[in-house]
Amino acid sequence: MSAQPDVKGWCPGAFKPMMSGDGLIVRVRPFFARLSREQVLGLCDLVHSYGSGILDLTNRANLQIRGVSEDAFDALLSALNDLGLLDPTPETEARRNILVTPFWRDGDDTRRIVGELLARLPELPDLPAKFGYAIDAGRTRLLHQGSADIRVERGAAGLIVRADGAPSGRPVSSGVVVQTMIDLAQWFAAHRRPEDRRMRHVLKHTPLPTTWSGAAPVAAAPEPHPGAHPLGHLLGAPFGQIGAAALEQAMATSRAKALRVTPWRLFLLEDPQGPVDGPFIAKRDDPLLHVDACPGAPYCGSASVETRGLARQLAGRAPGSLHVSGCVKGCARTRPADQTFVGNDGRFDLVQNGCAWDAPRKSRLTPDDALAEVKSHS
Repeated sequence: MSAQPDVKGWCPGAFKPMMSGDGLIVRVRPFFARLSREQVLGLCDLVHSYGSGILDLTNRANLQIRGVSEDAFDALLSALNDLGLLDPTPETEARRNILVTPFWRDGDDTRRIVGELLARLPELPDLPAKFGYAIDAGRTRLLHQGSADIRVERGAAGLIVRADGAPSGRPVSSGVVVQTMIDLAQWFAAHRRPEDRRMRHVLKHTPLPTTWSGAAPVAAAPEPHPGAHPLGHLLGAPFGQIGAAALEQAMATSRAKALRVTPWRLFLLEDPQGPVDGPFIAKRDDPLLHVDACPGAPYCGSASVETRGLARQLAGRAPGSLHVSGCVKGCARTRPADQTFVGNDGRFDLVQNGCAWDAPRKSRLTPDDALAEVKSHS
């Protein structure tokens, strides 16, 4: 396998948007992975007024408004603040890289830990832009594949704090979880080299003290799937793309009181009182759930190919996991896939059992070639 290409060391935010092929990408980070009904409808209105009409649901359980013009940015920022979807300062937003298991309930460990961590963000050391935290304190472990550097999980005897890349973590009582996270973040800051952006990079050259290990997390649970859930109803977003008009309609017909975001291209309509419908993935066996594809050209300046049309054609035909990437950065999927089609100067390279940046088995494929390649292996 080849080395991962150099990608941007930061993600877009609300205060710090990123320019793409269709305008600015403005990322909204919902507090506690939840938006009230009023916030959902208000956000949809902003997407119509200032964006392309589409929301992206990211693998860090954030929402992105695409297609924002530079002239409209300040007005959008002000409107997000009015909805309660903005951090008080850019510095606070930059520190709030918190992935939350979305199925928390009022008063449980997840809700309490996230609340305390939010209050103590100023105590964290200066850290790389993508350094983040996963609060996975439910009965089952769900965020094991989510991007994070410090993880709060459930062990056999209670909560543990685990450094990403370490097989086990430190057992902790519920009252000292956040302090233990801060201590581990300080250890990382003290031992990282300038090129070390993530916890796993540091662990490759500096072992953790033995006091930070010994308690294994519980076994990982399967990813949730579309359908009824004790908190409401889960729906899938093909490629993580949610049309604002369709979401407004779903909120209207279901009369859901809130929406929760997840890192699995699913969103939860909380406590629906009416029918749940719309152009979303509603069945657990829908092949689009198993296909990853970035926006591609012309929406991303790094891409040389259109991606999602081909991904839809390939869905259900390719055995195993499938990834269609506009370029070698592989933004839509950082894990290996059984088959990855990678844009390269207007055509596709094929990587098997690898990532977008790995050496291809075949090159210069047209979309028809890609379809034929998949058929030959099905």
